[in-house]
Amino acid sequence: MDKVMRMSSEKGVVIFTKNSCCLCYAVQVLFRDLRVQPKIHEIDNDPDCREIEKALVRLGCANAVPAVFVSGKLVGSTNDVMSLHLSGSLVPLIKPYQSFHK
Repeated sequence: MDKVMRMSSEKGVVIFTKNSCCLCYAVQVLFRDLRVQPKIHEIDNDPDCREIEKALVRLGCANAVPAVFVSGKLVGSTNDVMSLHLSGSLVPLIKPYQSFHK
């Protein structure tokens, strides 16, 4: 759990993913389209993968990945992120981390 909390605070927006997960890819594309360069942790490349998955579920993710953190706080998984985006609440949340450079 400590490792997940430390990793989730490494940058303003952090996404825990697996490289074989299509929903993880979709969430990454959404953030890229919103001009945010999140820190991506592909947990299937981490020797502690199972422990990280368990910690993410304990923190409140319905599925372990994708798990999105903003400012070190869990936003949630795909449904949570998409709901925030559709309601107009995601952009104000990530505004400090948007890049306007090409």
